[in-house]
Amino acid sequence: MQTDFLLNQQSAREVDLAPLCYGALIQAAPINARRPSFDGLTISLHWATVLLVLALFASAWLHALAEVRQSDFTPVLLQIHRSFGVSIWFVTALRLAWRLTNANLPPFPTQMTKLHRATAKLCEYGLYALLLGQPATGLLTTLFGGRPFVVFLWRIPPLVPRDEMLRAAFHVSHELGAWALAALAVSHAAAALFHHFVLRDDVLECMAPVIRRYIPSRSAQPATSFRPETHSGNKGNSLAVLRTRRSDADEAAKRRHAPDTSGISQSSA
Repeated sequence: MQTDFLLNQQSAREVDLAPLCYGALIQAAPINARRPSFDGLTISLHWATVLLVLALFASAWLHALAEVRQSDFTPVLLQIHRSFGVSIWFVTALRLAWRLTNANLPPFPTQMTKLHRATAKLCEYGLYALLLGQPATGLLTTLFGGRPFVVFLWRIPPLVPRDEMLRAAFHVSHELGAWALAALAVSHAAAALFHHFVLRDDVLECMAPVIRRYIPSRSAQPATSFRPETHSGNKGNSLAVLRTRRSDADEAAKRRHAPDTSGISQSSA
């Protein structure tokens, strides 16, 4: 009898503590936190850079094709290519100055490792260096050619004497930089798409808020991260199930400790 009493007390304590355990699990359940986006100017300069880089490579490819075919459009395409190069230099310089002063930069996602973050930073710094260096090497190649050239609609006379060795050196560095810029730009875009479609985080969404996916708020999420066993009359109400189990245990204890009246009934009959 004393053993049954202790067992009943232990089951009652377990029932009373169960809601507290459920509450702890509710608080510990992870909630998808949305990071803030980049500021508007940073986003605008980023996508302007993307368009300029695409135009830069397209004009370079068309110029090389026209040069092979000895087309009359070769000087015009070279002028367009130089103009895009100067534009991207100024856009990158403005973007870098804004980034170092007043830009709103969201933190890295919490699931990114230190190696992943270091790789992302290295790729970003490499892109900045190439976006600033490529127009410079291209301009130096033109300057050491010793001939007049046109940027936009501005005709610039020869500024330095012709130096074929320096011109060839800057031309090679310009071509190597173009391949490096293409490789980094493609890897940067592939990484953004990998984050969006495979890892399904908000890395791309922070730079492109128009594709931001809907994430339910805290109030719209389910109360718990699991579904407790329920009775047919109390579906979805775990507290009611716990109270029912406690009352069932009490009724069972009362039946075990009730006096046996079977003999009295038979004798009176």
